[in-house]
Amino acid sequence: MLDVRRILLFTEVARRGSVTATARALNYTPSAVSQQISRLEAEAGQPLLERHARGVTLTEAGRALAERGQRIERELRAAENELADFAGLRAGTLRIGTFPTVGASLLPQAVIAFRDAHPDVRLAVRSARIAGLWTMLENREIEMSLMWDYDWSRIDREDIVVTPLLDDPPALLVSDRHPLAGRDAASLADFAHDPWITRADHHPVAEALVRGCRAAGFEPHIAYEAHDYQEAQAMVAAGIGVALAPTLALEGIRPGVSVLPLQPPAPVRRILLVRMADHSLTPAALTFAGLLRDTAAARTP
Repeated sequence: MLDVRRILLFTEVARRGSVTATARALNYTPSAVSQQISRLEAEAGQPLLERHARGVTLTEAGRALAERGQRIERELRAAENELADFAGLRAGTLRIGTFPTVGASLLPQAVIAFRDAHPDVRLAVRSARIAGLWTMLENREIEMSLMWDYDWSRIDREDIVVTPLLDDPPALLVSDRHPLAGRDAASLADFAHDPWITRADHHPVAEALVRGCRAAGFEPHIAYEAHDYQEAQAMVAAGIGVALAPTLALEGIRPGVSVLPLQPPAPVRRILLVRMADHSLTPAALTFAGLLRDTAAARTP
């Protein structure tokens, strides 16, 4: 059987690309690291590294083992966090994850209600994008997390429990000077010839915009890629173009911007509460989940 400690050491070598750098980081001698890697290769029955003057290169078998090693690291971190819970090292702390638009809209009311009712429980909230939230959940750094999905990218994993909280429909943002600014509602097709302001860095709302516009029969002309919704609003107010944004992202509308409800069909995202299926929620987490459901229900028309 392969030695787990050697696998973890090998994974560190793979990550750093050098036996010497690994030895220095772990306070070992290079010869000690090389000896352990050689023993691991003997256990594996094949070479895992190709050694050269500037470092090391992984063989195909080495790359596969390094990926396994990274999974082992994640599982060990998760085990350490679970044992810390059992030992009471996190007693009195509720750890949850969120993302920016919900952190600025749905979450604050639940946080206030929880802290008023349970002032002795420390609440630790971590905000991140979806990949970061998954990592924190899998490592047990958080008990549960607020997340989102769309109908073309449903969150569907056997190792999680998903609780839908509410639907978050999009709205159209236009300049007060736009000819359609006074309407009670509008469709994407009404803006087929307008330039669009979207989110940068492959943001999910950018995909929602493209999918929605294509369903309406046109390809959006992108005039600006914003890094947050306040930046998008500023460009809308300046007349650069129109924008699509989830309703929960519109808690604060700047002067010069009009919000038009979007007529169906529209790319609606779901707001979800997610936890790992093999993790039973603590009483504090169960209470907070109930407050989130209440807050979401109060927002549902």
